[in-house]
Amino acid sequence: MSKKNILLKIFIPIVIGLGVIIVMFCDEYKPGTWSQINFTPTLILGIVLAWIFMVGRDFGLMWRFRIMTDRRLTWWQALRVTMMCEFASAMTPSSVGGSAVGMIFLNREGVEMGRATTLMLSTIFLDELLFVIICPIALFLFPIDELFRNFNMWGLNLQWLCWIIYGAIALWTLLLYWGIFVKPQVIRNIIVSVFRWRILRRWLDKITIVADNIVKTSSDIGVKPLNWWIKAFCATITSWMSRFMVVNALLLAFTPLGNQILILCRQFVLWLVLMVCPTPGGSGVSEELFINYYSDVFSSNIVDALSVAIIIALFWRIITYYVYLLVGIFMLPSFLSATRKNNNN
Repeated sequence: MSKKNILLKIFIPIVIGLGVIIVMFCDEYKPGTWSQINFTPTLILGIVLAWIFMVGRDFGLMWRFRIMTDRRLTWWQALRVTMMCEFASAMTPSSVGGSAVGMIFLNREGVEMGRATTLMLSTIFLDELLFVIICPIALFLFPIDELFRNFNMWGLNLQWLCWIIYGAIALWTLLLYWGIFVKPQVIRNIIVSVFRWRILRRWLDKITIVADNIVKTSSDIGVKPLNWWIKAFCATITSWMSRFMVVNALLLAFTPLGNQILILCRQFVLWLVLMVCPTPGGSGVSEELFINYYSDVFSSNIVDALSVAIIIALFWRIITYYVYLLVGIFMLPSFLSATRKNNNN
C-alpha cells in the first residue's frame, strides 16, 4: 500500500468523526458552556486517569501477546504489534478490526504465519468470551430501562439491537472454540479449499504450509496448562476494563456524582454496537452514540448536559482513537524497516 493510500485511509475516519462532532456542536452546543467548566483538581485528575487507563489498556494487550507467544516477543515487539493492530483498527470498520491483520504483524516479528493466525484467533476468542460473560452481569446489575434508556440506533431499539449482536457474538465464540480446540482440521481444509480456486492457486503451496501450521499450533495451544489461559484471560480483562474506564475517568472529572458502575456497564452496551459498525474505527457512530447515550449522566443544573457530552466525546475519541492514528503514522515506517531487517536475517 502506497503512502498516499495510507494517508487517504487515515483522512477518511478523521473527517467522519470530526464531522459528527462539528455537526453536533453547531446543532446542540450552547455558547458559554466551556466557560462554565472549572478546571478543578478533580477534573484534572480525571483527565490524567483517562490517559493512565489507556496506557493500561495497551499494557494488557502487550502482556497478552507476551503470554501467548510464550515470551518469544520482547516488550518492545509486543508494543509494536499492539500499536500496529490499533492503527489497523482505526482505519478499518469495527467489524473487521486490527485482529484481522494482526497475524501479519506477528509474522513480521518472526512468528510463523500459521502460528500467528492461530494466536490471533485465540485472542479474538478471549475478547468475545469476555463479552459473553460480562454482558449478562451488566443486565443483572441494572434495570433494562436504566441500562438501555429506551434508546434507538439505526431505527432499532438499542436493547433488541444488543441482544441480536450478543447472540451473534455468543455463536461466533462457540465456533471459534470449536475451530481452535475441537476441529482445527476443518479450518485447515476450508483455507486449502479456498486457495484451490484458479485465481488463488498460485499461493496454494505456501497456504497449505500455513494451514498445516494452524493445526499444529492449535494442538499445542489445546494442551496449554490452565494457568496459561488464566493469565491470558487476565490480560484480556486488564485491556478491556482499562479501555472502558477511560470513560469512567472522564465522566468522573465532569460529573463526580455519576453512578460509575452504570457508566462502566454502559460501555459494554456501547461496544456491542461498535463491534458491527461499518465505518472505519467506528467514526461518526461512536461519537453520536456516546453523546446521546451518556448525556443523562451529567448534572444539567450546572452546565448544559448535551453540550458537555459533546466536549467529553471529543476528549474520549482523542485519547482512545486519534492518538493511535497519529502513533501509527510515525511507527509504520520504522516497523516495516525493522521487521524487514529481521526477516532478512
